[in-house]
Amino acid sequence: MDSKKSYVKILPYLAAMGTVLFWASAFPAVKYSLDYFSPGALMLFRFAVASLALLAVCVIKKTPLPKVRDLPLFALCGVVGVFLYMWLFNTGTDLVAAGISGFIIASVPVFTLILSIIFLKEKAKPMIWVGVITSFLGIVIIATTQMTDGFEINEGVWILLVAALVAGVFIVTQRLLLRKYSVLQATAYPIIIATVFMLIFLPDLLQELPNATSGASIVVVYLGVFPAAIAYLFWGYALANAQKTVHITSFLYLSPFLASIMAFIWLGERLPFLAIIGGAVVVGGMVITNTIKNTK
Repeated sequence: MDSKKSYVKILPYLAAMGTVLFWASAFPAVKYSLDYFSPGALMLFRFAVASLALLAVCVIKKTPLPKVRDLPLFALCGVVGVFLYMWLFNTGTDLVAAGISGFIIASVPVFTLILSIIFLKEKAKPMIWVGVITSFLGIVIIATTQMTDGFEINEGVWILLVAALVAGVFIVTQRLLLRKYSVLQATAYPIIIATVFMLIFLPDLLQELPNATSGASIVVVYLGVFPAAIAYLFWGYALANAQKTVHITSFLYLSPFLASIMAFIWLGERLPFLAIIGGAVVVGGMVITNTIKNTK
């Protein structure tokens, strides 16, 4: 009986680890796919697949629709947390290396922590800002490796930073939804709502799809089924069953390192040594922040 309880307790963390593996693979997969699709067409293709998969599950399980009064929160989660995030993520990743993208997006827990303090009323000590500042220092170090010939920071860095903030909005709004709805409802309906808005990119997709290779299309289908549909379900389950948001978002520390390894193996990307140092500083800052936050 005790072993069963222990297993149930670690399930959220196993789900979080599975999510991170899928999301880490998304960085090189998206970078690869952007050779064949524009950012908007790619996210429509990807989330059309994800929405169909999730909708099928909802129909099979006879999942209730959201209540009318909660639709604004579902819309916020979907339009901002999925639609806007994915457009920013795809656009930013198209401008920098997949590994660089992974390290910048790794700052999501910092933004999540700040938003959780504001909107979820999670308590935090003043010293958490030491970790926050450290993480942003790491981002500055990464940014210096992405300077153009005119000594301007690659705009992809700025776009990905905004994407990290928006991802924090998704995590916080989904956590609010999970107070009243199941993991499936809080995952499927925001994604489906986001996909409806993504239809503005349908003309682009219809124009680009015939020219894409079958391999590229298979990669996008993978992105829709695993890093999107399954990973978001895993993530929702982990958030719903963890004691604190920060316990789950901490798994995102691993994502940039895994993404960099995958990008090296798949795409042959080699990151500047200074970028790796900056990425380690980003992750180190988040470790400091969460350690202080959870010290009684």
